[in-house]
Amino acid sequence: MIAAPDPEKTFQLSRAELAVFHRDVHKLLVDLELLLGIAKGLGEDNQRSFQALYTANQMVNVCDPARPETFPVAQALASKFFGQRGGESQHTIHAIGHCHIDTAWLWPFKETIRKCARSWVTAVQLMEQNPEFIFACSQAQQLEWVKSHYPGLHAQLQEFACRGQFVPVGGTWVEMDGNLPSGEAMVRQFLQGQNFFLQEFGKMCTEFWLPDTFGYSAQLPQIMRGCGIRHFLTQKLSWNLVNSFPHHTFFWEGLDGSHVLVHFPPGDSYGMQGNVDEVLKTVTNNRDKGRTNHSAFLFGFGDGGGGPTQTMLDRLTRLRDTDGLPRVQLSSPKQLFSALESDSGQLCTWVGELFLELHNGTYTTHAQIKKGNRECERILHDVELLSSLALARSTQFLYPAAQLQHLWRLLLLNQFHDVVTGSCIQLVAEDAMCHYADIRSHGNALLSTAATALCAGEPGPEGLLIVNTLPWKRTEVLALPKPGGAHSLALVTVPSMGYAPVPAPISLQPLLPQQPVFVVQEVSPSRSCRARAVLGCSNNLEILSSDLEQVARWGLGGDGGEVPTDSASRPPFTKTDGSVTLDNGIIRVRLDPTGRLTSLVLVASGREAIAEGAVGNQFVLFDDVPLYWDAWDVMDYHLETRKPVLGQAGTLAVGTEGGLRGSAWFLLQLTPNSRLSQEVVLDVGCPYVRFHTEVHWHEAHKFLKVEFPARVRCPQATYEIQFGHLQRPTHYNTSWDWARFEVWAHRWVDLSEHGFGLALLNDCKYGASVRGSVLSLSLLRAPKAPDATADVGRHEFTYALMPHKGSFQDAGVIRAAYSLNFPLLALPVPGPAPATSWSAFSVSSPAVMLETVKQAETGPESQSRALVLRLYEAHGSHVDSWLHTSLPVQEAILCDLLERRDPAGHLPLQDNRLKLTFSPFQVQSLLLVLQPPEN
Repeated sequence: MIAAPDPEKTFQLSRAELAVFHRDVHKLLVDLELLLGIAKGLGEDNQRSFQALYTANQMVNVCDPARPETFPVAQALASKFFGQRGGESQHTIHAIGHCHIDTAWLWPFKETIRKCARSWVTAVQLMEQNPEFIFACSQAQQLEWVKSHYPGLHAQLQEFACRGQFVPVGGTWVEMDGNLPSGEAMVRQFLQGQNFFLQEFGKMCTEFWLPDTFGYSAQLPQIMRGCGIRHFLTQKLSWNLVNSFPHHTFFWEGLDGSHVLVHFPPGDSYGMQGNVDEVLKTVTNNRDKGRTNHSAFLFGFGDGGGGPTQTMLDRLTRLRDTDGLPRVQLSSPKQLFSALESDSGQLCTWVGELFLELHNGTYTTHAQIKKGNRECERILHDVELLSSLALARSTQFLYPAAQLQHLWRLLLLNQFHDVVTGSCIQLVAEDAMCHYADIRSHGNALLSTAATALCAGEPGPEGLLIVNTLPWKRTEVLALPKPGGAHSLALVTVPSMGYAPVPAPISLQPLLPQQPVFVVQEVSPSRSCRARAVLGCSNNLEILSSDLEQVARWGLGGDGGEVPTDSASRPPFTKTDGSVTLDNGIIRVRLDPTGRLTSLVLVASGREAIAEGAVGNQFVLFDDVPLYWDAWDVMDYHLETRKPVLGQAGTLAVGTEGGLRGSAWFLLQLTPNSRLSQEVVLDVGCPYVRFHTEVHWHEAHKFLKVEFPARVRCPQATYEIQFGHLQRPTHYNTSWDWARFEVWAHRWVDLSEHGFGLALLNDCKYGASVRGSVLSLSLLRAPKAPDATADVGRHEFTYALMPHKGSFQDAGVIRAAYSLNFPLLALPVPGPAPATSWSAFSVSSPAVMLETVKQAETGPESQSRALVLRLYEAHGSHVDSWLHTSLPVQEAILCDLLERRDPAGHLPLQDNRLKLTFSPFQVQSLLLVLQPPEN
């Protein structure tokens, strides 16, 4: 079923028939089928089973197919049986019409539009013929497609929504993946979805509807609650490979303590057909049937659409209240959750993430889609910030609301759970890459427009604006464009969420105090040792002018000064084994002749981060042949096939040779068909070493990872998730621990013991693991179904390694990962850039992240000069923080994630500062109404 489709496949229609539908015969067949199902399902120990069997036998005896007048007699026998009622204690099954349509999967987006039309026309016909039939429909994107392509059908759906038969659910733009989208992207799923449902159907959804996805972030409860949702329905947890999830109805407590009521259908399907065995399984399989007496039953063909049929409705109607079976009622999501809430006093609570023990290959499959997702999340973040600042600074600037909505909806569409995960066919992947290209192209144009508006200078020669889109001051090495396509390196300082002019040419003296450090190619004693000085910042060390003179004699800025090989003048760490050492005064990195990391030292303390006798930056190949779901799964037994890739000595060479940046690079033949090249880079003042990687990948069923054995011991590792982080075990003590052999993370993973730790950062990867003391980042897979071309080709990505003193919170790991993912921008502007630096926002506490700045989209503020700011507590602490702004703020009000004002949320503005109080991992949204522009 999941093999790559054959576009040349054809079908031949050989026969078509017209037939007369006899409803009375159909009813007899439904009754007979249900009776036989009851006989089988209840078993030989049940009296009701024999009654069903004998009733069916009598019906066959009295019914003569050649004599229609015998049909009513057989019908009466069935009616007598089904008319015998059950007791008041019977479990109630809430049967909800449903048509799960994957927004893309084994078919492209354009086919989904037709699937929606065909399926919902059928639903409309059923609603017309069955007034009690209720149909639940999720995914605003699909409804928007139908509105655009089939406006008449959309009008019918609106009419049946008014009657209460067509029920929009979910509140999101698409049924997104629950792991990979950023926190802000998840908020936008609800913001775009809820606003669409309100506009088109007059109300927002009160339940999050996500039957099929590949995991559930621990921040989803908080995001749901912030978007007006208290109930959650899903089904995929029943797919757990190792441990059976212990609940079907429970409260879910998120990372910040938020609670939602969760139900997943005990029948283990969101595409039931109304058969007796499904009804019985819904009760017997329910792990909370002693705590609540209600269950959901989603019926209708799904995944590829189709939805409910009249036969399914006839079955469920016949089983409405029959002795020996649970009660069945045609119901709505609201009725279901109202009943569950009335029974909720004894429900259990699950704390933290809902980890799906399957489909963990989706964290890595189709790496280009993963990269496009991360890049486009960054681009939209930067565009919104700069556009917001331009709106506040310029009376002529028009915020690009419509363009941004279009680009956001493209990104949200690609976050559907079979697209961003890579579990789709090649046609879908190609569409996704086109969407990312559109976002990049239009996003960069919008960045340029906003930068020009920020400058708004007099006409003159083209300038360059250096922009920092993160909420803290940054001093970093930046490559500045020069005429002819060349670049020059500069050490720039840019204030938080603001800009700075291009710095003057770098000289040594203004950089004092600095630590002279080196990039050293360590060669044989018969040759001179070539040292390249690199300026590195250190808070703990000062240098003397005599030190600078010695550095100058060794050579600066790539001028290639020779260093005598005698021990008196050679840098003290030089060896003669062909390795390379990079040192910026903060960290010292030593690479062996094949590019592996043999040492990573935190200079101030002298603490070594690499495990004794081990090497880091070790590339490892695994055989990757899952049992069935090729693009989806990686099985635990792949770990038994670990094969380290060994490089060839002598391939390591110095790249950038001094000044503000030092680097070394090497080539590595991964297999006869695949190769890798990498530049290892250390910048002045940077607390982490970067690994810029290019891979030409041509494999089948192989898995490429990179490993870093750490000189750190801890039973838990920390992984970044949306708006926060969580811990997972580094051991396999229990089956629950073992099932998490491959997990997901966003920008960083950290392993820390008291006083010291090692963090692994990345710019576009999501699969990771920490086993024992080995940090592992998953880089590339090579599945062949449903896309035979998945991951084949060229890839570029960067990861980084950061040793640190103390906790990762105090050491700035979170900020470092942000900096890696949000580089400083050098934006050309048509006129001269401002001569001085400027900052729009800053936050007093490093625990609080100002994640988003955008124009308000809802309420009266959307028609005026109003901004929405999203902040979250990132350390896991209670903290008070001051938000400082230089913008002309007239009013500040707390709001929810849908940008609705909190009536008690007015905040006093004191000296352009706002005081905000956070609990651990709390997300807060703030509405800033700007003062009207002066005439």
